[in-house]
Amino acid sequence: FSFSWQTTFQDGGEEVEDGAVYNVTLKKVQIQQAANKGARWLGGEGDQLPPEHTVRQYETSKIRAIKAGTLEKLVENLLTAFGDADFSYISIFLATYRAFSSPRAVLELLLDRFGNLETSSHGEVANLNSLESEMVLRAEIASVLRAWLDQCSEDFREPPDYMCLLKLLDYLKNNMPNSDMESRVQNLLKQFQNQEVEAVDGFCSSSSSDLVDGEELEISNPEEFFSFQDHVVAEQLTYMDVMLFRRVVPYHCLGSIWSQRDKKENKNLAPTVRATITQFNAVTKCVISTILGTRELKIQQRAKIIEKWIHVAHECRILKNFSSLRAIISALQSNSIYRLKTTWMCVSKDILLMYEELSEIFSDHDNYLTSRELLMKEATSKFANLDSSEKENHKKSQKRLQLQKNKGVMQGTVPYLGTFLTDLIMLDTALQDYVEGGLINFEKRRKEFEVIAQIKLLQSSCNSYCLIPDQKFIQWFRRQRHLTEEESYKLSREAEAAADTNILSPKSQKSMVKRISTLFLGTDVFTPPKEQPPKSSPVGGSSGESTDSASVSSCEFNHSETEDVCVTPVSSPEDPLKKGYDSDKGSVSSDKGSGSSKGSICDPGSGSDSGSSPPGDSGSVPCSAPRVLPVYNRQSGGSCIIRVSMDGLHASVYKSILITNQDRIPDVTQRALLKHNLEPDAVEDYELVQVISEDKELVFPRDANVFYGMNSHVNFDFILRKKA
Repeated sequence: FSFSWQTTFQDGGEEVEDGAVYNVTLKKVQIQQAANKGARWLGGEGDQLPPEHTVRQYETSKIRAIKAGTLEKLVENLLTAFGDADFSYISIFLATYRAFSSPRAVLELLLDRFGNLETSSHGEVANLNSLESEMVLRAEIASVLRAWLDQCSEDFREPPDYMCLLKLLDYLKNNMPNSDMESRVQNLLKQFQNQEVEAVDGFCSSSSSDLVDGEELEISNPEEFFSFQDHVVAEQLTYMDVMLFRRVVPYHCLGSIWSQRDKKENKNLAPTVRATITQFNAVTKCVISTILGTRELKIQQRAKIIEKWIHVAHECRILKNFSSLRAIISALQSNSIYRLKTTWMCVSKDILLMYEELSEIFSDHDNYLTSRELLMKEATSKFANLDSSEKENHKKSQKRLQLQKNKGVMQGTVPYLGTFLTDLIMLDTALQDYVEGGLINFEKRRKEFEVIAQIKLLQSSCNSYCLIPDQKFIQWFRRQRHLTEEESYKLSREAEAAADTNILSPKSQKSMVKRISTLFLGTDVFTPPKEQPPKSSPVGGSSGESTDSASVSSCEFNHSETEDVCVTPVSSPEDPLKKGYDSDKGSVSSDKGSGSSKGSICDPGSGSDSGSSPPGDSGSVPCSAPRVLPVYNRQSGGSCIIRVSMDGLHASVYKSILITNQDRIPDVTQRALLKHNLEPDAVEDYELVQVISEDKELVFPRDANVFYGMNSHVNFDFILRKKA
């Protein structure tokens, strides 16, 4: 028989039930069969039909995917999704439900309401006899529980009581005695109980912040640093990154969870993400301290250290470690390193070209398209794909890569986590948590899962690494004293004071405020002159970008609750999308309030404004309404995303807020106060201003419409300032 299949999909509209809305898709499969071979099967003789004649059969099936629903309906759908051909639903729910519920609430609904084999009236099996009904329900429950334990066993880690795990074990003993599932849960419980309960910062055990206890910190000795081969440094950084990235719990990255970390009651929130960020910042600060920490270094010696770090970054690229690669590049682009003109002039041309090529990977052009495409291309590949534009570097790269291949050891991929955090926070900011009728917006969770799935795929790929820790290097790395922003800038000035005629100290950068009583402002923007690097100095970002926009300025602020500060690229009017760690930039800084160096990814948003709306809120939208996702720096569809920072803090420490063409100053100010964990009733005490340039601001009248009043020709960056 000769068969061919052709599948088409057709929108079947929506189905509305009590407490749930479903998207319906009709799947139509066309089966073509050659008649001269299939005629006998149809009851005829093949020679009675022309050979080219075909018989077509059609088979249509309905796919129902829940779009929005109550928590009860979403949990019930775990049991019916497979029958509705929504095969990915269970994985999506398990990866995202922490944004709107808890393990205990879901487990109670699943076992007590829908999993009671004696009283269940589950619709799918209601018409079956009692025995068959029980068998079907038992199989469905077992399937969901098995997926839960496979994909999210950490949900049950609740020391010291492990209430959910004990409840599950009790259910299995009563309903599925002596089953493999029961044995598995018992083993998991023993595993959790036998493991040492980790401290709040226990996930950081492989990063510098917790590894220096009892050891005296020291400024780097260049000779000791040069004793480590470039590939050894890269491998050890990759080893530490891999250990932390594999521990990342994906739901910790959800925008609605990660964006709440600054609140006092959430100081223990998302420890796995915090640990990864702490390691990133430790690498960045280590680079800076090795370059600036020894005052006695000559310019040529300092240049050699920069060259070595560029070689280490290249080795990280070969190992597909984009996290440490990004950290090293960010450090070399920091203000205190970037301004060392004479030092950069001593860096060899070939190594500068290598640096430029590595910097281009993280160009912010088109929402970091280069790094995103590269990550997708190499996510599951065995080795890096090194297509260097410079001939000499290409030879060296291929030689190093061939050595890796000859060893027969495959590599995973360590991503730069900030990109995923940014995407998830922007999704959380742009999409409602609830739709009309107070139903949970599950379409939002499906979009979030697309990002979560990428994180899981990369975590799986990290199992391919086969790296052995080098305790000598790790101890050296732990001992490095991290310079504060002020310390590094002071040392940089001591190293090359004469070159610094136009760059302002981080503490002396002040803007003149020009009050504007009108709602609109022209596009002419005055930008003070900045220091121009020599021709042979490094260029961050794409090779065609200006050196101003490619440079990086460090930031520092005093915030007792926050552990994030960032190394932030200097923006220019020509590059309106160049922003700080945005959860998407390298990070170097200090917590000046404590005197110790801390760091993390800056928050590009504090969660969804609308996402926090209660069910039935007037801001909710019908679930059937088409939606274009609002974005930062562009007004579209009557909405956009702005970034609001507090006066007195660095601009890179901001919250993303969704505004519409209906929002006025009091509404936006109140949401900004909430995002920054301030009293929302103090609206009258604050004013909202848009930053136009370094010496211009747009001050809005009390009842102005923010959407129409803002200047759309510059960055959508705002400051919330207490009125004088």
